[in-house]
Amino acid sequence: MTDNTIIKRNIYLDKIVPYIDHPLIKILTGQRRVGKSCILKSVEQLLRQRLPQENYIIINLEDYAFAHINNADDLHQEIISKFSENQKNYIFIDEIQEIENFDKVLRSLAIRNDIDIYVTGSNSAMLSAEMASRLAGRSVEIKIHPLSYPEFLEFHNLPDSDNAIDLYIRYGGLPYLRNLPQNDTWQEYLVNITDAIVYRDVVTRHSLRNNDFLQRLISFHADNIGRIFTAKKIADYLKSQKTKTSVSSVLEYTDRLCEAFIINKVHRWDIMGKKLFEIGEKYYFEDIGIRNAIIGYRPGDIGQLIENLVYNKLISDDFSVSVGVLLKDKEIDFIAEKGGERKYIQVALRVDDKSTAEREFGNLRDIPDNYEKLIVTLRDSAPNSLNGIKMISLREFLL
Repeated sequence: MTDNTIIKRNIYLDKIVPYIDHPLIKILTGQRRVGKSCILKSVEQLLRQRLPQENYIIINLEDYAFAHINNADDLHQEIISKFSENQKNYIFIDEIQEIENFDKVLRSLAIRNDIDIYVTGSNSAMLSAEMASRLAGRSVEIKIHPLSYPEFLEFHNLPDSDNAIDLYIRYGGLPYLRNLPQNDTWQEYLVNITDAIVYRDVVTRHSLRNNDFLQRLISFHADNIGRIFTAKKIADYLKSQKTKTSVSSVLEYTDRLCEAFIINKVHRWDIMGKKLFEIGEKYYFEDIGIRNAIIGYRPGDIGQLIENLVYNKLISDDFSVSVGVLLKDKEIDFIAEKGGERKYIQVALRVDDKSTAEREFGNLRDIPDNYEKLIVTLRDSAPNSLNGIKMISLREFLL
């Protein structure tokens, strides 16, 4: 028997609540199935508790009950038909990217004082520079991510332990897993939802014709987490595997995967020269369970998976993240910046030999500033610190 009770994700409610009743369209974005709809429902429930006398307009564009809404005019008419002139109108629209030119509807409504609007979307292109210009500063984006490790523990009623972190590394943080028995059904769900996301949010949305190439490309990204590549290198590799492609196709299809929040691109930053590199970036998966569903969970990849989870933790905490380059042969896995502060992070499966310790500690030690420096390993390692550089376990970091 499944439990469909909504668990409040306060990390996001705390970001949304300050904007309640402000004349800004609240747009919740993120990969499909990361829990945007439930967060939207939590906001609705909170408002109904506070303001039960007001009018609430709920539109879920994935619900067949709203299949008659096919364009912006239909959407506007649906809202107006449920509008109340004598109450404050709280409007909730789920998966709004399904409607072309939806921003025109939102813009026309947002000028009224008796409306407060909340929407979700599963494609980052819906907030392109062009659309942001059309909304003219009338919106705020709240990015929703898969469950953090503490949320994973809460959703599955688990204590923090090595077993729990191993489950998190293997299956990731899609919230719906809590409704399924922890056996092969978790893996089956991830495989099915991955196929649905890739097909619906990438292939169908953009009318991509080379589905075989897309599958090979996404498998390539899954197999090469955290490795620096250019579009040309990816194209050359796929050609060596008898897959005909071009640099422009690699760029286009990779951008589509990023737009659907399946993978995230991370640029490199020259620490000494203080500039971004124009070519060569890394890619990380938004949900590690989806990555494992694509090419399978392989214990030999654990170092890459740890690195991916460290990146996911940083972006979910609203850090701006880049890959640091000290010298040609020296790299810092992550530079994380927020609010004028910075931290440097190295990720290693373990640091239990002299050469590994020298590489990880040495790269951080050579950075000529005094910002926080960390090394994250799978389990606790010794020494815990050296020359002001702290080493912590993945569990401690994620908590």
